[in-house]
Parts: sequence; C-alpha cells; structure tokens
Amino acid sequence: MDRRKALKNMGLAMGYTVATPTLISIMQSCKGETVAQWTPEFFTQAEGSVITKLVDIIIPKTDTLSASEVQVDLFIDKFSQDVMEKENQDFFKMTMGKFIDKALKDSGKENAQDLTPEDLEPVLASALKHSKEDQAKMSESITTYNEAVAEGKSATLDEGTSLFAFANNLRGLTIWGYKTSEYVGEEVLAYLPVPGEYIGCGDAQELSQGKAWSL
Repeated sequence: MDRRKALKNMGLAMGYTVATPTLISIMQSCKGETVAQWTPEFFTQAEGSVITKLVDIIIPKTDTLSASEVQVDLFIDKFSQDVMEKENQDFFKMTMGKFIDKALKDSGKENAQDLTPEDLEPVLASALKHSKEDQAKMSESITTYNEAVAEGKSATLDEGTSLFAFANNLRGLTIWGYKTSEYVGEEVLAYLPVPGEYIGCGDAQELSQGKAWSL
C-alpha cells in the first residue's frame, strides 16, 4: 500500500481526544530526546523495546520514515503516562502483558527484550485479523469488562479479546502519533506555514498537490 495515500485518507478520529496544548507539549518533549537517551516513563525498559519494534511493524520505513524514526514510541509512552486516565493505563498495561506473554510463548523465549520483529509480527497480525462481526463482539466484551472494573467488580477478559484490544489501541496511537509528528506535518502532508502567502482564489487540489492539509 502507498503509505502517503493511506495517511492522506486517515482521519484523527481514533477514539483519543486531548487538548491541543497538551499534545504540543508531548510532541515537543519527544522531539528533544534521542533514542539513546530514552528511558520510558510509563513502560518498563523491556516493554519500551517491544513498543519500538511494534510501531515499526505498523509503520515501517519505506519512502518515508518509520514510526520510531519520528519518535512515535516516545510519544505513546508520554501520552500513556501523562494523559491516559488511571483505568485506561491499567487496561493498556494488562492487555500488553498478555500480548507479550503470547509472543514469548510462541517464540520460546523468556525475556521480552529478546523478542524480535519476526517474533512480534505474527502475533500482531493474528490479533488484528478478525471479521467485523467478531470485532464488534470483542468491543462489547471490552466495554462490559471496563464497566465491571469501574464498579469495583471482578472481571476477566479472554486472551483473544485482550490481544485484539492491545493491538487495536496501539495501532490507533501509532497512526495518530505519526500523523501529528513534525516530519509528517511538514514533509508528507500539505504544509503551509503561518503567516504565509495568501491566495484568495486557488484550486484546493492544486495548492495541496492532492494531499490532506497538515493541522
């Protein structure tokens, strides 16, 4: 798939909302760190390693930079730590734990930091490969689970639904973080600095070269 076309057609309605100043603050703080300096705040070091590999599976390097090259992994870590509500943090951690356990079991490895992209990709693909009907059923199960937890009741979520929940959430955060990066905003989407030239009567498709406008 042409990633430029995919990005052009993707909206930001991923189920995540955050005030613009907070989002800008997170993106700026990510920009100031290098990968070598990155110490996860929300994830453990091993979990952070897994996240880095997973975001590059979701958005690999092609004619544009990979997700980790624009520090989407750092963005997800900071967003999870600073923006997510406690119940969402707990759910994300729980489902991620089950995802990593599945990858370790399938690969025969003992430590999460030893998992390779080749170990993680089939687990991610399987977790997302469900019919719309099955996804709807799993979404209902997730809602029921979260409602029960919010009411202080005991609740469980089966492995398949947990893996889907984590993979789906991570995919959404990865795409969102990638689209809101400075690189994509200026190099992939149609970018017009403000203040800039005012063109009162111009064809939108011609001015943007067919790309979605950078926000």
